[in-house]
Amino acid sequence: MIQPKNEFLRLLGHELGKHPEKEQILAEYENHLAEMLSELNCDDMEEKETMTELYSRLGSPEEIAASWKEELSVTPRKTQWLFIIANLVFFAGGSILTLLHNLYDIRLIDMVWRSLTSIPALIIMLYLIFWALLGYEIGKGFGHKGRKLMRRTFVLSILPNIILMNLTLFKLIPHGWFQPLLSPSFIMICILFTALLYPICWAGYRWGKRASV
Repeated sequence: MIQPKNEFLRLLGHELGKHPEKEQILAEYENHLAEMLSELNCDDMEEKETMTELYSRLGSPEEIAASWKEELSVTPRKTQWLFIIANLVFFAGGSILTLLHNLYDIRLIDMVWRSLTSIPALIIMLYLIFWALLGYEIGKGFGHKGRKLMRRTFVLSILPNIILMNLTLFKLIPHGWFQPLLSPSFIMICILFTALLYPICWAGYRWGKRASV
């Protein structure tokens, strides 16, 4: 059934307006529509019913166009700095908490410190999710074009981790400041998980890239 496909593409083209990737988007959805129409038993369906089914599977042309227009506002530089700043905020928060705990006797700070140091596994898990999310968002937002962006963002974001790790390993930061969290086994776990951050980020990127199709 050609008419529903052409009508859908006409409406989508109208909604996209002067989008710079308009032709590629229409070509992509033309393939999607052809596949879906071949799956549907269109001979037994009225045109309105067919359009309703297409809308339910793909979304309306207005919704599709809106999502593509929204992506125009998400630039590689913005995405890169978003994750870099997020990681810096994480480190800044941890650094401030560590300093306050070791330099001042504040009951609330001590309570927060004891609570956090009692759940290192949860903290590590949440941090791994952060790196997976970094890759996922870049993959979803930029597809195969985001590979270099993902690598560059990863390298810039990981720098605070590497600096802190070296300062700790060479005891430029007193180990006593991180007690009872810091131990030889915990240091090895941190090194291991740091080595796993890029594969996790890459896996998130691949997942996001598939979700963008």
